[in-house]
This record gives sequence, structure tokens and C-alpha cells, in this order.
Amino acid sequence: MTDYKITAIEGGICAAAGFKASGIHAGFRKNKQKRDLALILADDMCTAAGVYTTNKVFAAPVGVTRAHLANGKARAVICNSGNANTCNTDGYDKANATCDMLAKALNINADDIIVASTGVIGVPLPIEPIENGIPQLVAELAYGAEASDKAACAIMTTDVKKKEYAYELEIGGKTVHIGGICKGSGMIRPNMATMLCFITTDAAVSSEMLQKALSEVIKDTFNMVSVDGDTSTNDMVTVMASGKAGNAEITSEGADFDAFKAGLEAICRRLSIAIASDGEGATKLIQCNVHGFKDVEGARVLAKSVISSSLVKTAMFGADANWGRILCALGYAGIDIDTDKIDVKFISHAGEILVCENGRGVDFSEELAKTILLRRHITIDVDMKCGGASAIAYGCDLSYEYVRINGDYRS
Repeated sequence: MTDYKITAIEGGICAAAGFKASGIHAGFRKNKQKRDLALILADDMCTAAGVYTTNKVFAAPVGVTRAHLANGKARAVICNSGNANTCNTDGYDKANATCDMLAKALNINADDIIVASTGVIGVPLPIEPIENGIPQLVAELAYGAEASDKAACAIMTTDVKKKEYAYELEIGGKTVHIGGICKGSGMIRPNMATMLCFITTDAAVSSEMLQKALSEVIKDTFNMVSVDGDTSTNDMVTVMASGKAGNAEITSEGADFDAFKAGLEAICRRLSIAIASDGEGATKLIQCNVHGFKDVEGARVLAKSVISSSLVKTAMFGADANWGRILCALGYAGIDIDTDKIDVKFISHAGEILVCENGRGVDFSEELAKTILLRRHITIDVDMKCGGASAIAYGCDLSYEYVRINGDYRS
């Protein structure tokens, strides 16, 4: 695979030319210091693409956005936090009303708006905070890193940290920027993909190729994350491309498409890791590398099975080198495997240790293993020794704090 020079930069969703943003406290959250309504606006019409939750119980904004992006075009994103607008009789009415009010304020078409919500499920969405907040939201639109920061904070729910990143790379002799913000801390097991992600780029790329790149990148990034094994009703990842970088429009596969896809994968992977690291109550980022398998799809399933196991997650929380739980998770993944070939290692900045070889336990230092597992970032390395395919999944440990957070989520 070709190596691309992809450089981290500042600016988040406003790093790409042609995008401004804002984020305000509209009144969904009780704490007036917390922003809860975000807006991203493109200077001109963009090509756009999206992927959505596979949960059959999905939020009204997901249905509205899916319909709006059917033509591969978009101009703006509006997102509220604090209320998911899911399982409500008037959900679609409220989502469409949000688009109508914003369209009027921006003098654009309602069908060109991506709408999203996140928060508590089954509680009617109050429309007043949106109606009253849109004038301020529009008035505070701005370019630059500070504007992206405000929008990133406004989409957070139980997130402890805001999640925004940006990269630049060269495509067709032009410097292209890709930026993104996302939220996600609990109810996380994307299957497309409570997580939301909004990405902007100034690359010139057709809506068809934008959709192709996003759909392919999702498989090894957001879909390889699990915090608690729950697939949200509101998950969506959208991309808007302004074309202002000046590169020749990408309309087919080739070198330019591969470069763009690499940049898109970089931003999605970074945001995915941020979600896993900020899992509700998490004390550790857990990464499972499955390699030496016969096919990529099987490796993905195996890695995801390990990272999703509650028993593996609690062992990591307790720094317990209970490798039997890892083999157990591999065994029930539904993939044909040779259990007599599997090697397992634990790796962190404190070192690495082999705990299982050819499906059997080996003598190892429990003291060293605990030292390794006490670190903030743990890698579970699984060598299947039956091929050349690999996959990486991202997750976190399961702590007492996760139960506390979700035990009083609505209070």
C-alpha cells in the first residue's frame, strides 16, 4: 500500500476551506454552561455522503437526514444534544420543523440540511430551544478553530472530552484538508454506526466516490469500536466536500481516490480511538490486534468479539491477565478457527508478555503482566497463525463508574 504524508493540523471542522460553525446553549441541558446546539454551514453547496445506524429502532433525524442526502448534496448540519428525538409520535415533525426553521434563517433549502439529535430516548423533543436558539446560532457562525471547538462541545452528552481533529495531505498537486468532530461515550457499538460524527473536507470529490470512500473506511474504523455492545438509535457519520482545495474532481477510482480515502481513514480512525478512549467510566483504552488470519472479514469479527466481551473488559479494568476470557471470546465469535494455533500477548508501554501459545497457557510473570495491564493503553495481540489477514478493534475497560453513569442517566 502506498504511504501518504498525512499531517495533523488545527481547526477541526473549520480546517477545510469553505466551512464555518457555531455552538450555543439553547436550553436542552440544565447546566447553562454546557453548549447543546451546534451548526456547521458550508459557503456553497457540497457533495455529501452518510452512513447510519443499523438499529431498526432509529431516530427521526436519521430518517430525515437519509432522505435529504439521497441526492448526494448538502449545505448545513444542525445537531442538538440532551434529547435523542427517538420513539416519539411527533419526532419527524420536529426534525422537519428544525430544518424548515434553519432553512429560513439561512435562506437555503430545507432538503439540503443534515439534522441530528443525541441524548435521552423516548422523551418528546422540545422545539422551543431550537426555535429560540437558531437566531443566535446563525449570528455566531464563524471560521476557525474556536468555532469548531464550540460545535464539538455542543454535541457532547456524557462525553468527558471533546473530540475534534483535522489533517492535511496532497491530492493531485493540491493541499487538501479533512476535519471532523464526533461525540460518543456510551451506547457504542456502531454497525453501519449514542455516536455522531460530522466530517468536512475541501477536496473536490463526486458524491458517488465520497459515499464509496466513506462506506469502505467505516468498516475498519467506527465499525471496529465497542464501548458497551449497544448499537444506538441515532448513529450517523456524514461528510460534506466543498471542492475548494482546487484539485481535479475525483470521479473514479485511482491514485487521487486512494489518497483521499487514506486521509478520510486517518480522520475516522483518530475519532474512533477518541470514542473508545472516552468510553463511559473508562480508565483504559483497549486495542485488540488480530493478525495471521485467513481473511479480513473474519479477523474483524474476531477482534470485535474480544473487545466487546464484558469479561475481557472487566479483566482489563482489574489488570488481571485472564487470557482464557480472550480465547473464550474468539471461540463464540461464530468464525471457524484453529484453537490449537492461537498465541496471545499483552502489550503496553511497560512492555509485553506472552500468556498463551498454541491455545495453551505458558508460564509467565503475573507481576510483570499486572504492570503491563495497569497502563492507560493496552494492546491485546492475537496471532491466529493461519494466514496473512489482520484487523484492529478499539474499546475500553468496564468499570464501576459505567454502571453509576447509566444507572442515573436521566436524572
